[in-house]
Amino acid sequence: MTRLHDHLAEAIKDPDPIRVSSGTGDDLICLRFETMKVYSALGAVRRLLETGQVRPGDTLIDSSSGIYAHALALACHRYGMKCHIVGSTTVDRTLKIQLEILGATIEQVPSSNNLQLDQNLRVRRIGEILRDNPTYHWMQQYHDDIHYLGYGAIADLVAELVPTGPLCLVGGVGTGASTGAIAAYLRERGRDVNLVGVQPFGSITFGAGHTQDPEMIIAGIGSSIEFRNVRHELYDRLHWVSFDYAMSAAVDLLRTSGVFAGLSAGAAYLSALWEHNCDRGRKHVFLAADTGTRYVESAFARHAEARPMASMRPREIDSLDELAVPWSAMSWDRRDSAQVQREEFPSATPSH
Repeated sequence: MTRLHDHLAEAIKDPDPIRVSSGTGDDLICLRFETMKVYSALGAVRRLLETGQVRPGDTLIDSSSGIYAHALALACHRYGMKCHIVGSTTVDRTLKIQLEILGATIEQVPSSNNLQLDQNLRVRRIGEILRDNPTYHWMQQYHDDIHYLGYGAIADLVAELVPTGPLCLVGGVGTGASTGAIAAYLRERGRDVNLVGVQPFGSITFGAGHTQDPEMIIAGIGSSIEFRNVRHELYDRLHWVSFDYAMSAAVDLLRTSGVFAGLSAGAAYLSALWEHNCDRGRKHVFLAADTGTRYVESAFARHAEARPMASMRPREIDSLDELAVPWSAMSWDRRDSAQVQREEFPSATPSH
């Protein structure tokens, strides 16, 4: 039965589950979202209202490279809140106009090819705004575990799609509140879930800050600053994927399955195929967190350059100092964040 929704945010949050051929007779499941972070934003704003931390009409503020900006603007529109976004230059004109019409205000930091500078500038600007507007509520999507709450519904969906048997969930690790949350909810219900996180080179989240992608970093996943809501101990495996390989896989996903999704989805698809080949005993589910719209010129227009899928293989590594572009994979074995520091800075003295 078709459900009538009260707001677009409720309608677009649900993913399209799509069977994607693995080429080996056993299919992968792609959860293709228009904008996955609507789950996160709606869940967080609801909880804030329920607990009285904010009231209708208050202003919510946060930093975003694009996807969360749209999600938060929709959640604010849904619940009668004001929204202010400090965005990176990856917030394109199409999204910016949508945000403005939804009633959000947006400002963008100066253009920079340096991810750390971009993120630091955005956080610094939020600090300035909060000093001038102390009643604003900073959502802190990078740090506040409140963003885990909305993903329980996706765990429910995964459980419906694959009701029994061992699972492998594959997806980008940005703030940590999507892949980590879904796996945590499923494990709480007794499911055997391997969690595979996907990162770009240059991200410090899992200790790849000493590497660099010659092309560009994949927006929305990875970070040059600490994201405190990443629970490292939830992850079994990590894949670091370059722009070139993610673009090639995203093109293949569109060409073979009709799924038009972003670069993080391409990287997750590539990683899920590899994990499936290594472990046929699990059903593999990968996340396509957004559409490919903002990557048309930077990635999809270059489809003639896409590499054949069979030509791409990861370098399997045992330690972070072996990381190398274009694709590295490692068994993380649910180690905690302290292990990242010990592996990346083995001579550092632990702080107390």
